[in-house]
Amino acid sequence: MAHPKRKTSKQRRDKRRTHYKATAPTVATCSNCGATVRYHRVCPECGYYKGKLAIDKTVSV
Repeated sequence: MAHPKRKTSKQRRDKRRTHYKATAPTVATCSNCGATVRYHRVCPECGYYKGKLAIDKTVSV
C-alpha cells in the first residue's frame, strides 16, 4: 500500500473536515395546540399526531 511521504498538516486536515457538520432538525407547528414539534413525531405538549390523539396527556391524581 502507498504511504504518505509527509505529515498532513492540521490546517489541511481541518479543511477537509469542514463539510461534516450537524444540521438543525426541521420543525413544524402542531395543528392542535400550535406548539413547535419535530416532523413525524407526536406533539409533546398535547399528544396529538396528524390531528388524532396518539397519547393521552391528562394527569390522573
